[in-house]
Amino acid sequence: MEVNQMGEASSMIGFVVIVNLYIVIGLMSAAGSIFVSQKIFTPKAEQIFFGIFLIPVAGFYLAFTAYFGIETAWLLESAAVLAFVAIGLLGIRVPFALVVGYPLHGLWDLLHELHAHGGFSVFEPGQATAIPLAYGIFCATYDFCMAAYFYTRRGDWAAAWESKAQ
Repeated sequence: MEVNQMGEASSMIGFVVIVNLYIVIGLMSAAGSIFVSQKIFTPKAEQIFFGIFLIPVAGFYLAFTAYFGIETAWLLESAAVLAFVAIGLLGIRVPFALVVGYPLHGLWDLLHELHAHGGFSVFEPGQATAIPLAYGIFCATYDFCMAAYFYTRRGDWAAAWESKAQ
């Protein structure tokens, strides 16, 4: 009995360490994305880049569906990817779409994390794909940080579009 409890405790400690590492990696990835995007893009190009970037980020779920072989997840995952494609394309021109779209993607990531690893799910069994351990934590951290950044950039992005239109 004690061995099993030790195994469970070790597993929980390992999980907590992995989650914390992924949070730190998500924060560092967001900081790197912000730093690099400001160095190489004009404000308008930066907005376009992050609108387009939401598309392959959402597309990871189709890759996970294929990799983990969850045939019954194709419909839900494809519909979600199409929704994020629409949000990303709208975000190319409308900053608020990115401010809202990235956190929505972060919530999608967290729902998958809970479904795959947390023992809680809003999905029916087999409806959503599996994901690697703590992937949803990493992505949600990144997505929420980026949304906060986009909120601060929305004025610069809007001004960049207006200055070219005049």
